[in-house]
Amino acid sequence: MAGATMDVNIVSADHPVWSGVAKSVLVPAYAGSMGILPGHEPVLSVIQEGLLVITEPDGTKHSFEVTDGFISFDSNKLTVVVENGRTMANQPIDETGIQ
Repeated sequence: MAGATMDVNIVSADHPVWSGVAKSVLVPAYAGSMGILPGHEPVLSVIQEGLLVITEPDGTKHSFEVTDGFISFDSNKLTVVVENGRTMANQPIDETGIQ
């Protein structure tokens, strides 16, 4: 699965938050953190307030503070719909995606 990617779209109630290609996404699922990789089985999950971390194919990480919403993943397309979402620019992230 080396080099595999997925399309990611994050939208909030009033604006698009981020859109691009990623090699992994860590989401704050209601039952605990969930990692999504290309080729993951289809999933629909509720998410809660927390940190969502995207890793681009070149290793660049982006973190977003999100509130309640849901994710839908199918055919290497991840859609994240949240009540509110904002970028956490200039926040250090370690290799696990935790600040």
